[in-house]
Parts: sequence; structure tokens; C-alpha cells
Amino acid sequence: MELNREAASDLLAEGKAAFAGREPSDACPYNRFGGREEQFQYRYWTRGWSMARSEDETARPAPASTGH
Repeated sequence: MELNREAASDLLAEGKAAFAGREPSDACPYNRFGGREEQFQYRYWTRGWSMARSEDETARPAPASTGH
């Protein structure tokens, strides 16, 4: 795998798809402590997962205030 923008974009999309499939963030198939390539894959997969989570949280309406 080449460590470039295209690969990073693919990994971001893979992480977002994992979130959409309700996989937990620690289900990442890449090794955080592996070699350079594995770390790259881990970084962008988890970044995609986190981005999808943030988008999901901001898309939800805020809870109504109870006035307390």
C-alpha cells in the first residue's frame, strides 16, 4: 500500500462505514503498534470512525431543556 492521500481517503471511508455498521472503535483491523504502514492505516481508519461519530452526534437534535 502506498501511503498517500488516496489511501488515506479510502481508510477514512472504511472507518466511517464501520461506524455506520455499528462497529466499536476498537474493532479497527489495523495494528496501532505495527510498522509504518499499519500505523498509517490505523490512524486514518480511526479518524474516519471518529469523524462519522462526530457527524452523527451533531446531526441529532439537542435534548429539550427542562428549565432547571
